[in-house]
Amino acid sequence: MDRLQARVAKLGRILEVAKALVAERDLDRLLKLIVQAAARVVEADRCSLFLVDKAKGELWSKIAQGVGTREIRFPMGRGIAGTVAETNTPINIADAYDDPRFNPDVDKETGYRTKSILCVPMRSLEGEVVGVLQALNKILGGTFTEEDEELLSALGGQAAVAVNNALVNQEIAQLFEGFVRASVVAIESRDPTTAGHSDRVARLSVGLADVLPSAGHTAGRWKDFRLGNDERQELRYAALLHDFGKVGVRENVLVKANKLEPGELETLRARFEMVLAHAEIEAEKRKVQRLVQHPREAPRIIAEEDARLADRRRELDGMFQFILGCNLPTVMEEGTFDRLFEIGNVQYTSPVTQKVQPFLTEGEILKLSVRKGSLTELERREIESHVTHTYRFLQQIPWTRALRRVPDIAYGHHEKLGGGGYPRSLTDPDISLPTRMMTISDIYDALTASDRPYKKAVPKEKAYEILEDEAKRGDVDSDLLGVFIEADIPARLKSEED
Repeated sequence: MDRLQARVAKLGRILEVAKALVAERDLDRLLKLIVQAAARVVEADRCSLFLVDKAKGELWSKIAQGVGTREIRFPMGRGIAGTVAETNTPINIADAYDDPRFNPDVDKETGYRTKSILCVPMRSLEGEVVGVLQALNKILGGTFTEEDEELLSALGGQAAVAVNNALVNQEIAQLFEGFVRASVVAIESRDPTTAGHSDRVARLSVGLADVLPSAGHTAGRWKDFRLGNDERQELRYAALLHDFGKVGVRENVLVKANKLEPGELETLRARFEMVLAHAEIEAEKRKVQRLVQHPREAPRIIAEEDARLADRRRELDGMFQFILGCNLPTVMEEGTFDRLFEIGNVQYTSPVTQKVQPFLTEGEILKLSVRKGSLTELERREIESHVTHTYRFLQQIPWTRALRRVPDIAYGHHEKLGGGGYPRSLTDPDISLPTRMMTISDIYDALTASDRPYKKAVPKEKAYEILEDEAKRGDVDSDLLGVFIEADIPARLKSEED
């Protein structure tokens, strides 16, 4: 009766373990759980678990009690565990040193004395060997029984299913990781000047999330908030992919460094050179005409026409140099555009068409009169559309339930708490905690990045000041910004890299 009760109790423990195995998705934690359960079920002093690596034809494990956390690898068919994996047949040995398949080197290395061994295959539902469970030394002495073999095999079957599920889960995670990384490469290939931006924003965002629980009262309204592992991964993926929609923006707009595109500037330069060349030809014509009429006044006529041409050359050069200044993405002073419009109103006669044309077209004036930055209003709206492109792209991905908020988190990274952001003009109640973290990180990196052709990088302290001004205006979260600055997240990440 006692033996029956003991068996029922062991079977009950296997069922409890099976439930726990189904719930665990982390492979390392799962393997430790299996080893601990196996040792209890068969009353073994130590247990080891080895998984089959089909690609290499090997068994491997970090879960071998008594040898620390170093990885063990050996070929299929070698030793007791390798033989079980290859033959799909359990092995039960009363004294390991009597069996030629036993390798005593591990005992010599660890100082442990192996005696009895029970090793069983972990079979999947299809009968395939996923790995092996190996129990060492029955605690009460003697050998492992047939009942032990039966119980360990039953546990091994449950473990095989759980390990397969965990491996599939791990493969899905690796697939997502690879897809996200490939997407980042695609983003950066469209705009090489911002290479590294997505990764830096992700690291800054996650870094802020990691210090938030220990920030205390600095965190204000967020002092009791912390992101779980899944939420942390959601934030990371959203930050890595927040600019993916830029693949839908025209390249000439996306990488535009100055107000005029290179081709447009060269067209304008050629126009001024043509006007100057025409002026030189006209000067020579006038010289000839005047010299024919007044041959004795040649020195004076030549000097006057050369001086007149030099004045025209200086005038044209002055206008073009002014235009080059307007073309830079700097903040223009008041009154600057008055001269620009004056130049635009100047006309010349085309030597090709003989038509009177303005020095500057309406499109050129529109672009050159941009007060700040390099983009016209239409181009700015096109750039801003990348957020919507990002959201639509991310919505097409079948995210797991744990990652389902990635599109929404990324969608809001240009929103402002006061409603002045884009594309939806969301306000404070509608903007999530992860999005707020990413917004701060995105602004900080954009300010401090040294690889933007249209602006100079600002020092960290100046970036903090700009962010604090935005917080005072109610655009970014002041509590999160306080944590970001007090914890000096950028410096923390830099120290980790070093």
